[in-house]
Amino acid sequence: MSGWWVQQVMETQGFVGLFSRVFWVIGSIVLHELAHGWAALWQGDDTPRRLDRMTLNPLVHMGPMSLLVFAIAGIAWGLMPTDPSRYRSRRWGRILVAAAGPAMNIVLAFICLTALGAVLAYGDFSKPATENLRLFLSIGGIFNVILAVLNLLPVPPLDGSAILAGLSRPYARLLDHPNAMMVGFGLLIILLVSGLFGVLWTPLVHVGIAWANLVATLLGAPV
Repeated sequence: MSGWWVQQVMETQGFVGLFSRVFWVIGSIVLHELAHGWAALWQGDDTPRRLDRMTLNPLVHMGPMSLLVFAIAGIAWGLMPTDPSRYRSRRWGRILVAAAGPAMNIVLAFICLTALGAVLAYGDFSKPATENLRLFLSIGGIFNVILAVLNLLPVPPLDGSAILAGLSRPYARLLDHPNAMMVGFGLLIILLVSGLFGVLWTPLVHVGIAWANLVATLLGAPV
């Protein structure tokens, strides 16, 4: 299937699927960046607050370019500026602030997939609203699993690189190389285009769906 991603989603999942994609992509990225900001503030860095970044406004976190690329290609990103020199702990502060974003996505995935289990157990699927809710929660859970896995890759500029740099001084020195960011972008493109990234997140998505089914079973859904 080829064509504009919006058209593809409308053909396969309808308006609810499209709404769910847009809601979860924008909402999850915004909360991901806010988690970085909250962690930075907790570490003593007031940069996010001074720059008025502690807001739910997606234009602040994603910017017009990210939103435009999302509308065209279905790909988006965000940014939360912080100043590691202000962290209470230079080493652990860097790790905690970087890990806060993926941790938020893991929490969101857990909430969505647990709620999905409840819907599978108690929902009346003769009603369209129940199926719509199932689709909404499924997309939210799966997208946040993928976003967490992506950001934990130790490839700059992803969060995983900052986490690993905080744990490994040799890797931190490697990231200081002028071409480190360019190499990181190259590796990231290769992972995404080659399909290798799918090898990483697909098993975890299956684990997430298995969790939803387990919750449904524990709540009394028919096996």
